[in-house]
Amino acid sequence: MSPYLVLSLVLGYFAVLMGISWLTSRNADTQAFFTANRKSPWFLVAFGMVGATLSGVTFISVPGEVGNTAFSYLQFVFGNIAGYWLVAGILLPLYYRLNLVSIYTFLDQRFGSSSYKTGSFFFLISKLVGAAFRLYLVATVLQIAFFDAFNIPFSVTVVITIALIWVYTFKGGIKTIVWTDTLQTFFLVSAVIFTIIAITRSLNFDFSTLVSRINSEPTSKIFFWDWRTGNNFFKQFFAGMFTTIVMVGMDQDMMQKNLTCKNKKEAQKNMMVFSLSFLVAVFLFLCLGVLLYVFAHETGISVPDNTDELYPLIALNYLGLPVGIAFLLGITAAAYSSADSALTALTTSFSVDFLKINNLREEIKRQRIKKRVHVLFSVLLIVVILVFRAISNESVVVAVFTVAGYTYGPILGLFVFGIYSRKKIKDKWVPLIAITSPLICYFISKYSEVLFHGYQFGFELLILNGLITILGLFLVSEKYVVKNE
Repeated sequence: MSPYLVLSLVLGYFAVLMGISWLTSRNADTQAFFTANRKSPWFLVAFGMVGATLSGVTFISVPGEVGNTAFSYLQFVFGNIAGYWLVAGILLPLYYRLNLVSIYTFLDQRFGSSSYKTGSFFFLISKLVGAAFRLYLVATVLQIAFFDAFNIPFSVTVVITIALIWVYTFKGGIKTIVWTDTLQTFFLVSAVIFTIIAITRSLNFDFSTLVSRINSEPTSKIFFWDWRTGNNFFKQFFAGMFTTIVMVGMDQDMMQKNLTCKNKKEAQKNMMVFSLSFLVAVFLFLCLGVLLYVFAHETGISVPDNTDELYPLIALNYLGLPVGIAFLLGITAAAYSSADSALTALTTSFSVDFLKINNLREEIKRQRIKKRVHVLFSVLLIVVILVFRAISNESVVVAVFTVAGYTYGPILGLFVFGIYSRKKIKDKWVPLIAITSPLICYFISKYSEVLFHGYQFGFELLILNGLITILGLFLVSEKYVVKNE
């Protein structure tokens, strides 16, 4: 693919995003930035959330990982669906009843300032590292595949892309994101469908042959029952459920989109439709993964040692220009659909939770503070991405990302204890509990095979992390309870 064509596509893509930003951000104030004035159509939010959930890591990794773990990821997604329904039934009514902008305000009302700041701080760390990590992986692919041809240094690529995200989000915020996510979801899903159709035609499969071939491949196995392994069904299902509860229901980024709906019922409708759409999208990615391996086998293509490279390799070199263009737009959309909303959520959380921007009466002051915070987190994203690049050690980078994942456990514990227990706690002890719990989990995970006769922890470590936090909160709870409202 010509580097100039690639450049034209990327510039055209961002031109469309800028146009959407201009249309959606006219006369936008800080409330529009944070809540879209609670006027977003629920079906638009539902469709856009698919792209935001399927990050660039998913776009690249899930199809290639089929060769290693088959369809076992679908077990995790089944748990996700249950988690989405629990979020719709339990958390959304709570957030709408309290009329929250930042969901961590609930912790302030329930426990006190230390708990509030702890929950928000752990979110900021998790989201900043997670968003930077995802952008780093995708930016690396784009750099190798395209931008090296223009001799553009990686640091310049990162600065330009983050600057573009800042430009189309700084004014409209979440009001703009709801619409750009919809466009990005369209490109992402279209890329997968285009690739599946191209492979099907190349191998001369009709629809029935396609279905039977996927079904007959060993890599299409879904359920695994060995209790000692990390992909055991029950581990995956409950880990998926609790991961969704935390990383959607207790995550400012994902909840901020839901809270732009007109009311609780529309937000719940959005969540239910989104969950089913997400399941369909993931299933398409997994089917694509099977077809990529079949195509590689049938055409004599060597599968890369790093399976993340399989989809880019075939899409860009063997399926023609239309699929290459679709892949480029898909991976770009996948990268930025999660990054732009993360930047907006980071700005919202820090502005509301730490700078108390909602307490300011003058809109001019609120706008000034919001813009400065938006710039601050844009710079921090650039710095963290470049640090990942400087490390140049995949195991270290993955370890850093894993540590960020540990920080969702205390958030889970705080919310669950706050919702289902009426006990008051000694608020000043919460930061210590939130730091101690992930450390204990890390020790247990590291030595689990020795301590538990070969048992390996997978995603369910999040559940353990939350339980340890709940135990810690119980130990510092007071004798009397909070009266029901």
